[in-house]
Amino acid sequence: MPKDKIIAFIDFFYPPFRRFMPEQTFRYAVCGGTNTVLGLAIYFISYQYVLHKANLDLGFFAFKPHIAALFISFCINFVVGFLLMKFVVFVDSNLRGRIQLFRYFLSFSFNLVLNYVLLKLFVEVLFMPVLISQFITTCIVVTVSYLSQKHFSFKVKPDGD
Repeated sequence: MPKDKIIAFIDFFYPPFRRFMPEQTFRYAVCGGTNTVLGLAIYFISYQYVLHKANLDLGFFAFKPHIAALFISFCINFVVGFLLMKFVVFVDSNLRGRIQLFRYFLSFSFNLVLNYVLLKLFVEVLFMPVLISQFITTCIVVTVSYLSQKHFSFKVKPDGD
């Protein structure tokens, strides 16, 4: 099964980190890091080559290119992230899959709004470069995301609940 191979591959690199963090945190760091790098790559490619740094005009609304690239990236990251969190990181969660998906969607949506607000602040108010702004924003969002995934989306219910 592919998930077993992914888990075995990640766990192969875990021993040197055993003293510093639990296995689940290490798996989250690897999966989240991989998904983050994927998101940044999609963001960059979307911003530079798909949108050509131009507004995305939908007819009824025009997105600025840095915001359109953010939404493109997040659409792909949502699917990849949920699958990695459910099947690789938080495998002990005893919540039903649809509850996990709904909670993940809520958490993901909150993180998307947080990312949007921070990106607008850094780019449009503080006039920081787009890619640096996205990098700083990503660091903040990753921290919030880990806490919400662990304690909300994929929590383990005590027996009897």
